[in-house]
Amino acid sequence: MENKTTQLVDNTANPAPLGLLGFGMTTVLLNLHNVGLFELDSMILGMGIFYGGLAQVIAGIMEWKKGNTFATTAFTSYGFFWLSFAALAILPKTGLTNAPENASLVSYLVMWGIFTGALFIGTFKISRALQFVFGSLTLLFFLLALGDYTHNMTIGLIAGYVGIICGSSAIYTGVAQVINELYKKVVLPIGPVN
Repeated sequence: MENKTTQLVDNTANPAPLGLLGFGMTTVLLNLHNVGLFELDSMILGMGIFYGGLAQVIAGIMEWKKGNTFATTAFTSYGFFWLSFAALAILPKTGLTNAPENASLVSYLVMWGIFTGALFIGTFKISRALQFVFGSLTLLFFLLALGDYTHNMTIGLIAGYVGIICGSSAIYTGVAQVINELYKKVVLPIGPVN
């Protein structure tokens, strides 16, 4: 009896740009608020729920289908981060629960900083662009936690600018993946790790 081997070829699209753009655009908008350009309003919460939240969860599920554990973990986790962030802002307004106390919000941000720091280590095997995204995001979470803990407006302002840079780097990385794939060459470098 002859053994036969079947090979499946994955012809599905790369979901990473969707996740990176959902994360990056929402992060930039939130941090424009953090530097004082506008209030936390329905625009940020809407982006947090739909593009930062649901789009990233969808990208994570698509990465799971491709067998990419890192991207599955990152995109679904940050998608649910944005959904939880929106819930933290919306739920107290419904009267169902109180707004988070300062200590609980600091703990929330520290846990996300620790999680992001762990994923940052994983980016050493991927690309320089993702190293920058995850490194700056780790810094952002800890700055936000420190700013909330100390009530220091300067730290909060610095965190806002770090957030704008972090989100912009995610946007660049997502757009670079789309453009490079379309042109079938490196137009926008992301610094792959050999």
